[in-house]
This record gives sequence, C-alpha cells and structure tokens, in this order.
Amino acid sequence: MIARVLLSATRVWVPVVIAIAGLVGIVIGHGKSAAAGAGVGLVIVAIIVWMMNWMYRMSIDSNREREREEEARVYFDRHGRWPDE
Repeated sequence: MIARVLLSATRVWVPVVIAIAGLVGIVIGHGKSAAAGAGVGLVIVAIIVWMMNWMYRMSIDSNREREREEEARVYFDRHGRWPDE
C-alpha cells in the first residue's frame, strides 16, 4: 500500500507539483524577471522528471516482453510448437 502511494507520487505528483511551482513563478515574475525565468526552468524540470519516469516504465515493460519471449522459446524447444498454437 505504501509502496503504491510512493510510486504514484513519484510518477505523477512530483512532476505536477514542480510544474505548478514553475507556473506560479512565471505568473509572479510577469514573464520579465528572474522569478519567471526560474519558473520556466521548473516547468522544464517537471517535463524531464515525467519523461524519465515514462522511459523507466517503458524499459520495465520491454524486459517483461523479453522474458515472455524467452519462455516461449524454451517451450518451443521442449514441445516443438509455440505456446499459443
């Protein structure tokens, strides 16, 4: 349960909070001050954090697909046919 909450927070809420802080900085700085520049930087960081989480999930899914393929090949070697045939 706690692990699920932490995972959700890392995947979704951390980038959202960073992006909101960035948008607040942009609004406070009126697009012309250091606060606005920091806000833009925070929005970019939020996008990077989200993309890193997305790429990690893609990597995990890819590993699972490889494991299933390897299991199918072992089954084929033993039985002479693919498991789903």
